[in-house]
Amino acid sequence: MSIEDAINNAVEHASSTVRGLSWFEVVETRGTISEGKVAHWQVTVKIGFTLD
Repeated sequence: MSIEDAINNAVEHASSTVRGLSWFEVVETRGTISEGKVAHWQVTVKIGFTLD
């Protein structure tokens, strides 16, 4: 999994319950290491949306 995959997963998850998403900002990036390699990415994002 890449950092782009982590961001896409966050946006897709948010879009399942919130309408009108318009922007995102990655505010934190973390990951786990296994056997000397990056195993997983985790991102914290802010997502902007408009209210009806």
